[in-house]
Amino acid sequence: MSAKQNQRPASKQGSGVVGQPLNRVDGRLKVTGGARFAAEFPHDQMAYAVLIGSTIANGRIKGFDTSAAKRVPGVLAIITHENAPKLRPVATNPAEGDAAGRRVPLQSPVIYYHGQYIAVVVAETLEQTQQAAALVRVSYDEQPPAADMERERGKAYPPKGKVAGKPADTMRGNTDTGLAAANVRVDEIYRTPTEHHNPMEPHATIAVWDGDKLTIYDATQYTYGVRHAMATTFGVPEENVRCICKFTGGAFGCKGTVWSHVSLAAAAARVARRPVKLVTTRQQMFSNMGHRAETEQHVVLGATRAGKLTAIVHEGLSHTSTFDEYVEPFSKATHMLYACDNFKASQRLVALNVGTPTYMRAPGETSGMFALESALDELAYKLNLDPIQLRLVNYADTDPDTKLPWSTKLLKECYRTGAEHFGWARRKPAPRSMRDGRYLLGLGMATAVYPVNHFPSSARVRIQSDGSAIVESSTHDLGTGTYTVLTQIACETLGLPPERVEVIIGDTNLPKAMVSGGSSTVMSVGSSVQGAARAALAKLVETARADTRSPLYGASADQIVASDGRLALKSNDARGETYRDTLARAGMKEVEGSYDTEFNDKEKKFSSHAFGAQFAEVRVDPDFGEVRVTRFTGVFDIGRVMNMKTGQSQMKGGIIMGIGMALMEETVLDTNSGRLVNRDLAEYHVPVHADVPQLDVVLLENFDEHASPIGAKGAGEIGIVGAAAAVANAVYHATGVRVRELPITLDKLLGKGALA
Repeated sequence: MSAKQNQRPASKQGSGVVGQPLNRVDGRLKVTGGARFAAEFPHDQMAYAVLIGSTIANGRIKGFDTSAAKRVPGVLAIITHENAPKLRPVATNPAEGDAAGRRVPLQSPVIYYHGQYIAVVVAETLEQTQQAAALVRVSYDEQPPAADMERERGKAYPPKGKVAGKPADTMRGNTDTGLAAANVRVDEIYRTPTEHHNPMEPHATIAVWDGDKLTIYDATQYTYGVRHAMATTFGVPEENVRCICKFTGGAFGCKGTVWSHVSLAAAAARVARRPVKLVTTRQQMFSNMGHRAETEQHVVLGATRAGKLTAIVHEGLSHTSTFDEYVEPFSKATHMLYACDNFKASQRLVALNVGTPTYMRAPGETSGMFALESALDELAYKLNLDPIQLRLVNYADTDPDTKLPWSTKLLKECYRTGAEHFGWARRKPAPRSMRDGRYLLGLGMATAVYPVNHFPSSARVRIQSDGSAIVESSTHDLGTGTYTVLTQIACETLGLPPERVEVIIGDTNLPKAMVSGGSSTVMSVGSSVQGAARAALAKLVETARADTRSPLYGASADQIVASDGRLALKSNDARGETYRDTLARAGMKEVEGSYDTEFNDKEKKFSSHAFGAQFAEVRVDPDFGEVRVTRFTGVFDIGRVMNMKTGQSQMKGGIIMGIGMALMEETVLDTNSGRLVNRDLAEYHVPVHADVPQLDVVLLENFDEHASPIGAKGAGEIGIVGAAAAVANAVYHATGVRVRELPITLDKLLGKGALA
């Protein structure tokens, strides 16, 4: 399946397509139901699997009673650790190598966290499977869980590996000397809670065996990662495994790892000798697919009276599971954002009886920048400096960490443009100095930053005999607009209108692409599409100029341009021919170009990041402490914008998640039982339309040739970075109450006793 459909042409074709607000080329498929997600591929004799989760958080299984479940009509198999096929260890995230995630499902009676999968029931229909699963009885030897980071902090330990590529303890200069030289200090603790991804599409897998060959339809951000994991788990060659994911219904990071339900679906299909469909419940998604880890962050800032930073300390704790290690790298951005000679970062882990945390939109930056940018705001008030001015005083003209020059950096322009759009000049500096009727009004801002990440990737482009083109790569569309953006890149390179380009992705039978994460897809795969399109076009040009019957015969390649499906001389557009004519006369069905993009980060000469400035206005009810975000402006430098509509949509989505982080999102763990209290969308609150104001998003014009061949820096994650801090800073400006623990709920404001 591809995302080809009738689509209105953009206002310009060829070189004018990139950057235009082209409607999504997969839009019609989605609104008509033609877009197939992982759980929607039909198969004959499909059986259904339901997972059973542990009801304790720590201990061992003593035994199962499956007698009643086996009597349910249609039951094909009940798989537990007592009868499960032998599964081999595999990395939770193949991109990290085999050092991570060695726990294999259903291979042991040991329970590590509440909701851990302990059995799989397979039956003819979903209803039969659910009924049988409800009848399985389990007895346990339960032990008290470690479920409170505060209680377990005495057992904190240094991470075994690095934190975002750096040692867990990092020093630059001498922070003791820097703090001693400071006229003003901020020394505070900031906390962020556990958060969950909650994409609309739950995790889902269909597994189909044909002998020792496996086809997996999976809701994933990494088709080749699934292929590698399944080949390793079942001991078959990688070429025997095919993973298909044509559309992903949201992910935010939780579908970048290969969780245990995928191998359990494949194991169930092998045992039942039938295709098996497994769709997780919303409750299971809270327990088994990772989350953003809870953090406690200690930030110390020292500064002169003029605002120049003399020292930055960013240290603290985050949690991981008892059987695996994941570090929420909250100090990552602090290394490079502000010019300061004296810097120290330190991170420690606390092991809890929970599932392993994982990447969640802008992992590290999102939680870390809440702490850093809140501390900067506190420093600005102590110095009686405008928060923007404080950031400009400490503006880094080169990367303070690597000493490399920036590839491009338009952060000053982000501040200036954001302040103008938002109306920052109307802000009165003193807290509680602005009102909207009876409501307290507050304005806050924060910086956004996210690194340029890219991975090796490959693409193939075929120009067809009818003058159309097919673009192929195994990459993914998470709802972000990958189909559309790759179409635009191909159109620009090939000189074709969008309706003449078909993009086919999401299948390991196609050229290899890495995980769609880290805001890397457009830079990596987009660059490969551009290279493959150029290669295909070069073959077409060579075919024309070598043909004595062609009007372009004998012309040099650099004299020929491609536009509107034609090759023609730059100097004489009338002297040319269509792609169709070139191929027809040569008797060729197509010309094909392939391209492998590689990035040499070991010898990089520039530091590449996307930047932004976030501005929030809040209205606070002085009697009840209710906070409403009434205006929000975000200005971003993300390099070249591939599609203005989808790019702005990405920023808005990130900002909305940031508003949720600031005011609502919190996963509550019962510290006595280790159970998640609010593991559904009724109790885990996320923003709805009424919570979100009109968002003003500005994407600056930029082309960063050092970040990627297509000039892009990445757009998926920077929108959330700093958004929560901007809201929190606005709340302080409105109320004079500094809340350093997210989310900012009315009890925290009223509890300070400062709203009356």
